[in-house]
Amino acid sequence: ENGIGYQYRNGRIMRIDSEYTHSEIVLPALQLLSEPEFKPAMDEFLKGHEDYRHGRYEDAINEALKAFESTMKIICEKRDWKVVSKKRKKRTVSDATASELIETCFEHHLIPGALKRHFTSLAGGLVAVRNAYSAHGDGVETVEVPGYLAQYALHLAASNIVLLIKAYRTSTGS
Repeated sequence: ENGIGYQYRNGRIMRIDSEYTHSEIVLPALQLLSEPEFKPAMDEFLKGHEDYRHGRYEDAINEALKAFESTMKIICEKRDWKVVSKKRKKRTVSDATASELIETCFEHHLIPGALKRHFTSLAGGLVAVRNAYSAHGDGVETVEVPGYLAQYALHLAASNIVLLIKAYRTSTGS
């Protein structure tokens, strides 16, 4: 009636604002994340959708970034890659930042170098939304997080996750 649909998937109800986006971005991410090795990322991604459905937009944004980071951490761990860090000499996969994980994925050619600027901007957009709207205290004035930003974060995370897992499945594992 209001142009908003829902779907029951993996034991949770998901809000669907756009059938096309859901079928072309979210469902492929869910299918790839359903593999047992990606369970932690799947749980975070589903939690983000649950938060979004309940209007907890800050939490949805946080969970979207967590799912994206977890996907990269799982891939790096499975490939036994050392984290690339310009700030610290020793970094483990478990305590790496999103930026360090992205750099590590490029260092090991998981993602083609020609996409570095584009992918870094998209992934950075996810980090920027999280940092600006949900990761830090509001300060003097309460910051209202619009639902469309949570929706954007979830879709951006899904798109990045699809790229990462498909590249991981088809790459040689350098």
